[in-house]
Amino acid sequence: MFQPLAGIRVIDLTQVLAGPYAAYQLGLMGAEVLKIETPGTGDWSRTNGVLPELNAEGMGLAYLTQNANKKSVTLNLKSEEGLAIMKRLIKGADVFIENFRPGAVARLGLPFEVVHEINSRIVYCSISAFGQDGELSHRPAYDHVIQGMSGIMKTTGTLDTGPQKVGAPYVDYATGLNAAFAIVSALHETKRTGKAVHLDVAMLDTSMLLMASLVTSHLTGGWSPQPSGNEAWSQSPSSGAFETKDGLLMVAANNDKQFRALCVGLGRADILEDERWSNPGSRRENAGALRTELVSIFRSGSALKWEETLDAAGVPAAKVRSLDETLAESHARTRAFTQTLQWGREPRDIHLPTLGFKVDREVIAPGIAPPELGADTHAVLTELGYSEEDLCRLTAEAII
Repeated sequence: MFQPLAGIRVIDLTQVLAGPYAAYQLGLMGAEVLKIETPGTGDWSRTNGVLPELNAEGMGLAYLTQNANKKSVTLNLKSEEGLAIMKRLIKGADVFIENFRPGAVARLGLPFEVVHEINSRIVYCSISAFGQDGELSHRPAYDHVIQGMSGIMKTTGTLDTGPQKVGAPYVDYATGLNAAFAIVSALHETKRTGKAVHLDVAMLDTSMLLMASLVTSHLTGGWSPQPSGNEAWSQSPSSGAFETKDGLLMVAANNDKQFRALCVGLGRADILEDERWSNPGSRRENAGALRTELVSIFRSGSALKWEETLDAAGVPAAKVRSLDETLAESHARTRAFTQTLQWGREPRDIHLPTLGFKVDREVIAPGIAPPELGADTHAVLTELGYSEEDLCRLTAEAII
């Protein structure tokens, strides 16, 4: 199996989405991930999701999605003894991840300087909304707040609709992936130098990276993006969204080769003979008329039929699908975006995300279901030398 992080221990002091998703990636790659949670309550996402019965059990789908392949350890870090236990865990760890507002972990007594003193080779990853420095660093935020602040909402939608949020929490998930990439890189650096690394991963920074070409074009060329709706960024009249008999079709015929393939595929090679559209320059000058012609053609057939026709012609195109349509297709099963695990007192299937790439044609999927709150506390503390009597006392004192 692909386990490049086997033998790596991760202290996961994160909640909700971006941080837990980063730690989840590490767990999928073989790391031992200790999810540190507050006794009695745990990660806020445990009570959040579309199935109320799971929320009531503290195993909401918002939690289940990115907490498989982890161990749950409950610790009251506001108690002196709880903090002491945490420091013992840090001493034997390779990675420490937190996603509190800057300054909050320091108030708990676990800033980088203290953790570094405990473990001189630690990879310490701080995930936040705006980063560990800068005038906005003190602010909290969630995905939709960052979408609004980053500029991405003003490129989404149209002039008529106004700014539109991207439907899924892309910034959260991208930040988690960015953090996982940073941690794996830092583990190699620590191995090379023997020195600790402090990583600063921010949601706003990540959202800027997701718009890298727009940022570069604006700063270098003075260009400001406008709302593009469903149109392609290329602004090609033969690309973007087209209405069909039964829904939208997305088409990408940006260059001259693709445009010619499009016309042949549509059975309209005569368009290439029209001097208004015979070359890229004339097509730009007569974009409106070309667009009108293509709209008329696409409205004569169904989206899926056009998709198949254009695929045969070598032109990128896809019917706009709903999530259930995409997941029902055979390609989704082949690629295995998710894997099913059984969980619960009354076993039920839960569908969890796999690693975002295949390895030697194999899918890397979670093998251990997300843990119930505190499920591994006694086992982990027993490894540290705590007796059963100690554990009973710590439980009674609400330290674990």
